[in-house]
Amino acid sequence: MKPSNKKVLITGGSSGIGLALAKKFLENNNTVIITGRDLAKLEKVKAEHPEIHIFQSDVTDDTDVRMLADAIDRQFGGIDVLINNAGIMLLLDTGNEANDLTKQFAEIDINFNSPIRLVHYFLPQLKKSKEAVIVNVSSGLAYVPFAQAPVYSATKSALHFWTRSIRLQLTPHHIKVVELLPPVVDTPLAQGADIAEDDNLKPMPPEKLAQEFWKGYTKGKEEITPGISTQLKIMSRLAPKFIFKQLNKQPIPIAIGTKTKKH
Repeated sequence: MKPSNKKVLITGGSSGIGLALAKKFLENNNTVIITGRDLAKLEKVKAEHPEIHIFQSDVTDDTDVRMLADAIDRQFGGIDVLINNAGIMLLLDTGNEANDLTKQFAEIDINFNSPIRLVHYFLPQLKKSKEAVIVNVSSGLAYVPFAQAPVYSATKSALHFWTRSIRLQLTPHHIKVVELLPPVVDTPLAQGADIAEDDNLKPMPPEKLAQEFWKGYTKGKEEITPGISTQLKIMSRLAPKFIFKQLNKQPIPIAIGTKTKKH
């Protein structure tokens, strides 16, 4: 797999993991397209990195995604790499009946439904590519759930198993499917959510995550587990009860109603 001269689409690419991956692909001579809902953030990225192409688009909106696919097909002739990165995390106490149900369903839509939606509408373009790749950004929490973010953990676990399933199904179409399972990363999602304080986990800088991803990606790895995610994967098999208890010494968030955080 050649890591250069590809047309790459990254959802949620205006900050955090998405932006770090965008820069890494740009450094390696790829055409990079990022999407997001916040036009001001996208324009800021464009001002700092003129080579990056921006499209304002909502991954949860079916019409938006169809229009995005059509626009990219017209302007670029399709994509070679689709990176499903957009995601949010909501800390909540399920025992609190005052929880906002709409926010919980929105978390499912962004984290799990949207990658399915993107693959569906960009599949024709990926089938035309000679070296098509889908990268799904899930989480080390796909292996061991974090009780303070129950919906987030569930969506990442679902994304993990969906990724494994479509990897087999898309093999006959010559579409490679890669999963990036980050540890705690110093992004808007982690900042303010206090998840870095659990078990003294130190957030990984987005730039380091991008480097670790690139190392695995260029080696052809199908499952990339930087940092502590490797340990979570191993311990989830060897000592699942122990690692679950270690990760969940404080199962209920201190600040109920914590704002949703993005990747």
